[in-house]
Amino acid sequence: MKYILFQIFFLITTMSLLSQEKPILLFPDGAPGESVKMKQVDDLTGNKVAGCPVLRISNVCEPTLTFFPAPANNNSGVTIVVNPGGGYNILAYNLEGTEICKRFNSYGINCVLVKYRVPRREGLEKYEAPLQDVQRAIAYTRSHAEVWNINPDKIGVLGFSAGAHLSAVASTNYDNRTYQKIDSHDDVSLRPDFTALIYPAYLSGDNFSISPELKVDENTPPTILIQTQDDKSHIDSSVFYYYALKEAKVPAEMHLYPSGGHGYGARNTGHTVNEWPHRVLSWLRDIKMLE
Repeated sequence: MKYILFQIFFLITTMSLLSQEKPILLFPDGAPGESVKMKQVDDLTGNKVAGCPVLRISNVCEPTLTFFPAPANNNSGVTIVVNPGGGYNILAYNLEGTEICKRFNSYGINCVLVKYRVPRREGLEKYEAPLQDVQRAIAYTRSHAEVWNINPDKIGVLGFSAGAHLSAVASTNYDNRTYQKIDSHDDVSLRPDFTALIYPAYLSGDNFSISPELKVDENTPPTILIQTQDDKSHIDSSVFYYYALKEAKVPAEMHLYPSGGHGYGARNTGHTVNEWPHRVLSWLRDIKMLE
């Protein structure tokens, strides 16, 4: 009975949180290349993580950002642009989105949640449309620094799985805006000031190489990677990418845990890797983003 009541409370809380969001359209006149408007699909009936449902969103053709401000009495000025995962087919929107924003808000960090376009678009690389979305989200966030009371020089990206790949692509292709300029918000730098990759996917090639879309050089933002050894399909993504960062002399940190698998978000699944938000906080202090 207690478990049923907990599940009902979780669902009510999740839907209440979503109803309080004030999403901002990233492309007010329509996202580039979107000629067919799909009806967004929200699904809470799939597999659970740590006993709680995962809100899976698909058919996104109107990408948005949602600003989650830190409490006024505990605002560090640091902002994280959060990119949920889901294989570029869906977005694990609460597990790797709203819950992450609320967690980091409690640490005095502002968050911007990106609802980027999924599923993959036919004829495009899996990351092409989402990269336009996250680049526009970074630009919009930085251009609103004064309005939102955030530091324009302390804006980073954090992503999970496919969203981590997207964050890495955005962190290594910031010199090339992939959409036509829309307004004055696009006059700012697209370079993230730091990058956090949580159980990333799609980063690795063969023999310690990385995927060709990742242009790592000495100007790539400082990066932290969180990985578990039993995430067997994706461990090479973290290891190979860390190696590329090391070779380019980019400040990089990797935490490799023995167990925890893939897709745990910030929920308590009973593994030591669940401490990862605290490792990110310590790292942000080390790189002088946080006091």
